[in-house]
Amino acid sequence: MAATLPLSILLADDHQMVLDMLENYLVNSAEFAVTKANSLDEALARITEQGPFDLVLLDWQMPGMNGLEGLRRAIAVNGGRAVAILTGTSVARLIDDILGGGAAGVVLKSTPLRSLTNAIRFMLAGEVYLPMELMRNQASRPGVGLLSDTELSVLSGLSAGRQNKEIALDLGLAEPTIKMHVTAICRKLDARNRTQAVVRAGVLGLT
Repeated sequence: MAATLPLSILLADDHQMVLDMLENYLVNSAEFAVTKANSLDEALARITEQGPFDLVLLDWQMPGMNGLEGLRRAIAVNGGRAVAILTGTSVARLIDDILGGGAAGVVLKSTPLRSLTNAIRFMLAGEVYLPMELMRNQASRPGVGLLSDTELSVLSGLSAGRQNKEIALDLGLAEPTIKMHVTAICRKLDARNRTQAVVRAGVLGLT
């Protein structure tokens, strides 16, 4: 059987320590091959020369980004493959704009490194990643009480990038039960799929 090629990740941030820390953590796994850049222009050059990458992770405030403009440029150059935003501060008020701009998710620099690989896998699977911290920071919470306690626990797992099997193990439930809860969450939030459910839950501030 042929060896599986590592997934290509481009990390772009103007803080070298952040880049080195993330790279050192990710390259410990043969699952990822990491390329680095210090600005949007450098990131776009890397994509043109070496890409497209399976995932591009862009610092929201690095030189050249100009907010959504930089995000859209990266998505276009990366051939439509996943591009996500990395930020050191909460951007809850910008979630709709960022996701509307086509981002695969938002990763906070305060995210524990052990959770980073789950977030990356979640986005590589075609899902939209949003950390629960951004959801909790939403000012408006009109949807509280809409979901049961178990459904909220399942939603927390979905937002953390965990698969049904992992959520089932965490909650001590059968995987088919988790699937039923995901279906119920989607129905209650008027979402077509789990990705949209996580986005809608973020807007409502559900935890």
